[in-house]
Amino acid sequence: MKILAVDDEKIALEGLVNAIREAEPFAEIYAFQKAGEALEFYREHACEIAFLDIQMRSISGVEIAKALKLIHPKVNIIFATGYGDYREDAFEMHASGYLTKPITSKKIREELNYLRYPVAPVEKNRVRFCTFGNFEVFVEGKPVRFQYERTKEMLAYLVDRKGAYCSNDEIMAVLWQDEEHSGYLRRLRKDLLDVLRQRDCMEVIDTGRGKIRIDTEKVDCDYYDWCMGKPSAINQYRGEYMMQYSWAEFTNAVMSHAAIANEKKRR
Repeated sequence: MKILAVDDEKIALEGLVNAIREAEPFAEIYAFQKAGEALEFYREHACEIAFLDIQMRSISGVEIAKALKLIHPKVNIIFATGYGDYREDAFEMHASGYLTKPITSKKIREELNYLRYPVAPVEKNRVRFCTFGNFEVFVEGKPVRFQYERTKEMLAYLVDRKGAYCSNDEIMAVLWQDEEHSGYLRRLRKDLLDVLRQRDCMEVIDTGRGKIRIDTEKVDCDYYDWCMGKPSAINQYRGEYMMQYSWAEFTNAVMSHAAIANEKKRR
């Protein structure tokens, strides 16, 4: 599912994107503050759904909707606004939905359930890692919880290593700054494998004697999509990566530097 999100207010756009991602974790989200950039992108990458703020400074969401429909008549237009007096415009546009701010994931989910032009589901990996902002794990769209917080951090580090085998010593060095906690690490590994086994997704982990890794082909991950240069992931990255873990600051610095360089090229 490909979703376009347009709002000229940065904070409002970030809130909209977060609500969409929470409601539909597997969606590809393309977010823009500038209508011109959104239309330019849409000409080459048609999306099934477009969330549009109605009242923007340079152009109205209704005008954007008209332009989108000229390119792709069956796009599902969902207007989002802080005002309640645009319903007639939305009706005339044959919009799929109309949301009033504040936008929540519940409101988003309700609109996605009743699209004017239904979107056929696309096969995805059952496990998804979200790394932009805080690190979260989902299986079939539902968040995963572990017995220990350190289990989640260990898994986050494996995700950050992008499929490379990580030894027990390496993991302990990251989690406990070189302190010896081999017994604790065994409990973390057991917790991780037990949770994955319960959800029937053991295929995402490859283990060996004293080592462990993520099988990157068996998971979806915004960071991996960013590394592959996918536009949706590039748009979603807002300078925040696994924020709850200090060791992730190095990766975030590399990504931020690349994002700044790309922005300069665009200008």
